[in-house]
Amino acid sequence: MNVGVPTDQVGLGEAELGAWRGLVRVHAALARELDAELDAEHGLPLSSYEVLRSLSRMPAGRMRMAELAEHVLLSRSGMTRLIDRLEREGLVARSTCDKDGRGCYAVLTDHGREKVEHARGTHIAVVREGFLRHFSEDELRELAKLFERALPEPHLSLPAKQKT
Repeated sequence: MNVGVPTDQVGLGEAELGAWRGLVRVHAALARELDAELDAEHGLPLSSYEVLRSLSRMPAGRMRMAELAEHVLLSRSGMTRLIDRLEREGLVARSTCDKDGRGCYAVLTDHGREKVEHARGTHIAVVREGFLRHFSEDELRELAKLFERALPEPHLSLPAKQKT
């Protein structure tokens, strides 16, 4: 037994490792499947879908770029590059922040709203088939509680208005 070794340096136990590896493996597999299906069916990679979905759920279809980056777990520079591409495709536009000239909003265009709505069915189907179907309704509620408890920061939780 690791006598004298600080607990933060002891390896993960079997249950800990199983839970952690399970989470990572399921997430990676589902993200790959979502990315492939969304791209094949709609020409929309998962990261683009997540941005468009996030914008579609906001009042006026807009969010500050920094907030959007946090919401979809991208770096600010990564978000800037993604918004550049989505803007070239006519799916989003940029607008300046009235209160802060340095800030910038990403704004969902009508074309972007149509694109994300068409892709939404594919997203739901893949999530249901690849993940949700494996659990009962009660188990899903319990999983949601457990995942919520494990979130490192409150700003990473999903907004109340959730479509997918």
